Amino acid sequence: MRELASEPVSAAVSSATTEVVDPVPGAEAPHLPRQDLVQLLTPEGERVEHPEYAVDLDGEELRGLYRDLALVRRWDVEATALQRQGELGIWASLLGQEAAQVGAGRALQPGDMAFPTYREHGVAWTRGVDPLHVISLFRGVDNGGWDPVATGFNLYTVVIGAQCLHATGYAMGLQRDGGESAALAFLGDGATSQGEVNEALIWAASFSAPVVFFCQNNQYAISVPLERQSRVPLYQRAAGFGFPGIRVDGNDVLAVLAVTRAALAAAREGQGPTFIEAFTYRMGAHTTSDDPTRYRLASELEEWKLRDPIARLKAHLSRTGIADQAFFAAVEAEADELAGRIRSGTTEMPDPPGTAMFDAVHAEQTPHLAAQQAEFEVYQASFEGGSE
Repeated sequence: MRELASEPVSAAVSSATTEVVDPVPGAEAPHLPRQDLVQLLTPEGERVEHPEYAVDLDGEELRGLYRDLALVRRWDVEATALQRQGELGIWASLLGQEAAQVGAGRALQPGDMAFPTYREHGVAWTRGVDPLHVISLFRGVDNGGWDPVATGFNLYTVVIGAQCLHATGYAMGLQRDGGESAALAFLGDGATSQGEVNEALIWAASFSAPVVFFCQNNQYAISVPLERQSRVPLYQRAAGFGFPGIRVDGNDVLAVLAVTRAALAAAREGQGPTFIEAFTYRMGAHTTSDDPTRYRLASELEEWKLRDPIARLKAHLSRTGIADQAFFAAVEAEADELAGRIRSGTTEMPDPPGTAMFDAVHAEQTPHLAAQQAEFEVYQASFEGGSE
């Protein structure tokens, strides 16, 4: 391998942490040895060292990571409730994957560009995207209300795996422009079976593009378990494309931060791509249209609750005295405030006029598009109140 430089907040997941379990619970046979999984924080919140990856954070930074995790989870829980109440058309929950997303997002530098799927709400948070700009997409008000250039965060991609090609092309552009930034492409374990992802890996390797592929292996491609998707661990597949792959504990925000920082640094330095497999678990449904009880056991979910990413960081902060109860109470209060803002902002979100669909098709409206808009306006006006 290339050497690379409070309970209401988390009420959806138990905070119990009792014993260290095998990091690969039945996903592969035989089980991989522990050294194949980069971990800096155990499920009990104990800080451990790794020979290749380290992260040195002060108390303020560690508390900041906890705040990120807690607020992102509260956002996710509130959005799920809004969908159940008919306020959103659908919602893709990140429950259980907060550490993978926040750790990777906080590893990005301002000049880097992230290419998300449709679940990277935690990365959006770290890039300064307003949660309501993400919510508006799932409410059907727009296609995403944020500026990708200003935030360094591309628009959500629903077509599975397409963002990997976008990220690779962007990285090749950076390379040709002499830039010193990198691209970070997010994907799920199921996307590794897509042709577009494999094409992106080939191009990235062939041109040594400054891109990192960050795979959140949450164990299921909707209902298809990992063992039905690959005969080898996903990170090992990178070797077939000619670049390094590494597996990190995706529920350990410190390890994710360290590994992603190193991979992005290597990409910026011209060392080419890296494939990161963040080994985590989707605690909720694939989307709010899914029923996970039809394809996975309740005991499996309970086992993964013992590795809850927020509970483990909270245990570390409490044990070391880096944070006290007053801090956790303040974060909980901030989470309540955020949830209220999300709820009111969602229900008060105005519907756009029908003609808005024509506004952002091209930088300048073409004659053909103008004719289509005029035809639509006549059609809309034929209905009572249709011009509203």
